[in-house]
Amino acid sequence: MATWLNFNSQDSISPLMEQLTFFHDHTLMILAIIVTMVTYIMISMMVNKYINRYLLEGQTIELIWTMAPAMTLIFIALPSLQLLYLMDEINSPEITIKSIGHQWFWSYELSDFKEIEFDSYMIPENEQTNSSFRLLDVDNRLALPYNAMTRMIVSSTDVIHSWTIPSAGVKIDATPGRLNQTTFYINRSGIHFGQCSEICGTNHSFMPIVVESISPKHFIQWVKSL
Repeated sequence: MATWLNFNSQDSISPLMEQLTFFHDHTLMILAIIVTMVTYIMISMMVNKYINRYLLEGQTIELIWTMAPAMTLIFIALPSLQLLYLMDEINSPEITIKSIGHQWFWSYELSDFKEIEFDSYMIPENEQTNSSFRLLDVDNRLALPYNAMTRMIVSSTDVIHSWTIPSAGVKIDATPGRLNQTTFYINRSGIHFGQCSEICGTNHSFMPIVVESISPKHFIQWVKSL
């Protein structure tokens, strides 16, 4: 979970988020090299006393400063495209969850097992305990099995919302009259927090998302208890 002193990304809970973190570090490394080179060239040009008032063309240097940025963009674009297709890939999901955004709460449907539907509201501040997470905890958490491919179908009943779990690398818009879908794979247990990432009204900051990843055995027990 992110805190006020956390400047980095949250610890990943899915292979997709791990790849996104690697791509972020890869891109920042390239940008750091570019900034260092440009800074060095600008400083060296300002402090030296060499001038050439009659320079008309320099085909060699023009070729270099055309090819170098092109090669740099290729090194950034190739892993970016690979990640883009990886995010859209849906391979035999083992469980399907439908999430519907409302002003201002989320409702979930698990139609794979039986007609299971429940709403998930943020716990008001006056009802929280010492172990509650302020503005993040909900009354009904969504339980999901880890080590299982999960398909999330998202829609909305009123305005545009966005179902987001940063640690899983999942952010998908909930659009009225439209079904959007994505898949993710959680590889460890824990309680993972998210919030609506689309400004949807006055209480936009008060519709959090809580996913509790548990073992498949405990997930079946949870489904039977509903």
